[in-house]
Amino acid sequence: MEESDIYGRLAHHLSFLGMGYPPTEDLVEILRENFSPTEAEVALAIPTRVIPLQPVMVDEIIGRVNLTRPELVAVLDDLSMRGLLFSSKTEDGEKGYALQQVGFSFPQTFFWKGEDTAHARNMADLVAKYFNRKVTQEAYSSETNAYRYIPVSGTIEPDFQSVYPHHSMESVIEKAKDFAVCHCSCRMIARLRGRPCEHPTEVCIKFDEVAQYVIDRKLGRAISREEAREIIKQSEEEGLVHFVDNAVGDIKHNCNCCGCACWNVGALKRRKIPRDAIMATYFIRETDLDECTGCGECSEICPVDAVRMEDDIPVVDMDWCIGCGVCVSRCPTEAAKIRLRPDKMGELPATNFAELHQVILREKGLK
Repeated sequence: MEESDIYGRLAHHLSFLGMGYPPTEDLVEILRENFSPTEAEVALAIPTRVIPLQPVMVDEIIGRVNLTRPELVAVLDDLSMRGLLFSSKTEDGEKGYALQQVGFSFPQTFFWKGEDTAHARNMADLVAKYFNRKVTQEAYSSETNAYRYIPVSGTIEPDFQSVYPHHSMESVIEKAKDFAVCHCSCRMIARLRGRPCEHPTEVCIKFDEVAQYVIDRKLGRAISREEAREIIKQSEEEGLVHFVDNAVGDIKHNCNCCGCACWNVGALKRRKIPRDAIMATYFIRETDLDECTGCGECSEICPVDAVRMEDDIPVVDMDWCIGCGVCVSRCPTEAAKIRLRPDKMGELPATNFAELHQVILREKGLK
């Protein structure tokens, strides 16, 4: 089999993951730059049609490759250490491996260390080319969104927060056991391509088994629960937008995004992709005009440019507002409010990560 066909087959294979990769020539080029032909064959032997972060044992892979067990384990471990495969304990307590899925480590692992290397710069160009508007929208094309925005601390009414505590970063952090922080892949890509933004990069938080994976492979650093809270506080002071997995609990990661560089907030700010196509938005901005002084600060700070001033009155574009609460946190008179979207219920689509992605698998016809 010719080398080029191996990478084309692998690109096609990756498209059948729950959070799969639309197969294009740009994806083939990324795979060619990172996998040897033998490594590509090993990746082809790992099951798809599964939820992210679901490892399988070596016994489920070995019958599909022409390698001895020691040879196969050596390849799997090397791919895992390089961030090209996820690995963790299976339900049986044995070490297992899984293909990286869109949004869950690949291609983010090239940038999590925050390093400026020749390979990282090359990947920055290739990844930016691959994840164009069409590919991004297709990758997140399920009816149920994989991620959701969480409003800034203190911007939701206390009564609502007490009923639905999962709509707060404090609740997400309180439920997690292990923590790690990495550099934001979006802002690292922008920096490596000569287009840096002013926001901090080391603000991407991983929880539990993803945190352990990151720590073991030195892709990021271990942090305490209190350090995670401090990162959230710093992100809010910077006007960044929180997003997490679109489930009540068992959250795997949190990103803190800007409109300058990030794949979701930036795309919305530039009106490249419809808001609800890529992220669940449960809240919306309202204005108490009796309290508003027309200062315009909310218009200036809005990460997605959804607020404009007309005759000293803030006008919110309801098709683009993401209910992030950034404007509310900066309003000097408390005129800006965050409310549940009229077309959204208080409940989320799933109680945990696995249930969420089983729903997405069914919606994509992969289960």
